[in-house]
Amino acid sequence: MTKKVLLAGESWMSYTTHVKGFDAFYTSTYETGEKWLKAALEKGRYEVDFMPNHLVGEQFPYTVGDLSKYACIILSDVGSNTLLLPHATFTRSEPKPNRCIAIRDYVLAGGALLMIGGYLTFSGVDAKGRWGKTAVQEVLPVKVFDTDDRCEHSEGIVPSAAAPHKALEAVRGTWPALLGHNKTELLPGSELAMTIGDDPFIAFSSHGKGKSAVFTSDCAPHWGPPDFVNWEYYDTVWQGIVDYLTSS
Repeated sequence: MTKKVLLAGESWMSYTTHVKGFDAFYTSTYETGEKWLKAALEKGRYEVDFMPNHLVGEQFPYTVGDLSKYACIILSDVGSNTLLLPHATFTRSEPKPNRCIAIRDYVLAGGALLMIGGYLTFSGVDAKGRWGKTAVQEVLPVKVFDTDDRCEHSEGIVPSAAAPHKALEAVRGTWPALLGHNKTELLPGSELAMTIGDDPFIAFSSHGKGKSAVFTSDCAPHWGPPDFVNWEYYDTVWQGIVDYLTSS
C-alpha cells in the first residue's frame, strides 16, 4: 500500500529592484526547491503532497484526524508563523486551532515528523522560524535555540557518522560537502546518527506512539549544492529516513 507524505514549505517569492542610472524597474519570481526530495520519495513508492509556503497558511490541516491521512509530515523551510497566523486570525481576530499543537498530538498518536533545515526551520534567519517556541519542540529530538541558528559554511562542511543507524544503513562512503546547517542541541533519549561540525545533523526520537527526525541542513540549494542533490545516495538517504519513521 502506498504511503502518503505531506511536504510543507520549500518555496519562495522574490521581488527585485533594478536600478539603471536615473531609471529603475522591478521584477518578481516564484521558485520552489522540492523537486529533488519529492522525486526521491516517489522513487521509494511514497505519494507526496507538496504544499508550498503560500498555501500552507490556509490549507495545512488543522486537526490530528486530517493529519492522520499522512504517514509522515515533512516541514522544510517553513516558519511557525505561517501555521500560527492563518488569515482569519491575523486579519479578523478569529480563533483557529493551533496547528503546532495538532502536529505534536499527531506524532504522539502514532504519526511521523521530519524537520529539514533552512532559513525558516528550527530557529532560522533572525530567529524567525521560532519552532522552539511551539508545541512541535516537544516532539523533536533536538533543542531549537532562541537566536539565529544558522551556521554558514561557504567553504563546505562534510557530515560525519556518529553511530550506526538503521535508517542510513544503505548509505555508503563519504558524504558530499554541504554549505550550512541549523545549530541545535541533542536532547536526552534521542538517537544521534550523524553530526555536522560539533552539532547534530541527523537525529531521531520516539514520542508516545510516533517518531520524529531532524536533518539540520537543506534538501536543496543553497545549503544543499549540486554535488549533494545529484549524489548517488541522495535518494537512499531520504527513503531510509522516511522508511524508518513510518515503520511500525
